[in-house]
Amino acid sequence: MVDLLKKSGVREAADGVNVGSDFYEALDERVHHLVERAVERAQDNGRKTVKARDV
Repeated sequence: MVDLLKKSGVREAADGVNVGSDFYEALDERVHHLVERAVERAQDNGRKTVKARDV
């Protein structure tokens, strides 16, 4: 599985709290799922380009 997220960006977004190592993996899996769904939606609509509206 490809890591889609930068840990430093996640830490910055979670300002003020610590981030457990298991959180990164769970978040990455969720993002992978969102990307897969967006690709399917784009293809279902006859497009080869994933757009914000597909999320």
